[in-house]
Amino acid sequence: MRRELRAEWTKARTAPGTAWLLSAVVVLTAAASAAVAATVSCPAGGCDQDAPRLGLAGIQAGQAAVAIMAVFAVTGEYGSGMIATTFAAMPRRGRVLAAKAAVLTGLTLAAGTVAVLASVLAARLILPGNGFTAANGHPPPSLADGPTLGAAAGTVLYLALIALFSLGAATALRDSATAAGVVCGVLYVLPLIPHMLADPGWRRLLWQATPANAGLAIQTTTHLDDLPLGPWEGLGVTAAWAAAALLGAWLLVRTRGVRA
Repeated sequence: MRRELRAEWTKARTAPGTAWLLSAVVVLTAAASAAVAATVSCPAGGCDQDAPRLGLAGIQAGQAAVAIMAVFAVTGEYGSGMIATTFAAMPRRGRVLAAKAAVLTGLTLAAGTVAVLASVLAARLILPGNGFTAANGHPPPSLADGPTLGAAAGTVLYLALIALFSLGAATALRDSATAAGVVCGVLYVLPLIPHMLADPGWRRLLWQATPANAGLAIQTTTHLDDLPLGPWEGLGVTAAWAAAALLGAWLLVRTRGVRA
């Protein structure tokens, strides 16, 4: 396994797009979070807003860069034909997939941590000027606060799970455009469908089964009883999607040829 990890780390480190995409995760997340924080306000009488969740809202932009990085980590090799060389040098394909997942997870956790810290800092600087003060019942977001810390840590884990789900989907589909379209559809289109349903039971059930809706519940720190699924249970749904995608990829990569 050490040889596979070293090889995948070398590929990730030397690929021209990796640094740009990791930077995009941080910049997109922090910028979008700052923009959301700048557009909301809390009147003097108080407001029913979840300040930590507002401060982490930019993750919905940053996850796109994570997904693209994960897709290219696989489809780039299939597109160039280098995957045949990889499997010839390391014929245990399951180990290759595991090494890709490990390297991708490490990179995503690193970038996600920086992105979340920058988002919390932006919210801490911006929200008090918009009325989110201790006097109004909303002290500035701080990682010293247990719920905020849980939301921040859970958000980093959510990004890592999205990376693994995207990696599994890309390994199964092999084509960059197709994989990116499927992953973005799951992340940005599927979450809208529950809001289009009239039946509250089906709406709740589909919300609970959607990886983005359920997973991002981890950012919620207030009114937890109103959620269709608890924060950590929701993150478990996203983990189940990632596990299913990786399992399917593992089964396919062991039985199919290497051509895209």
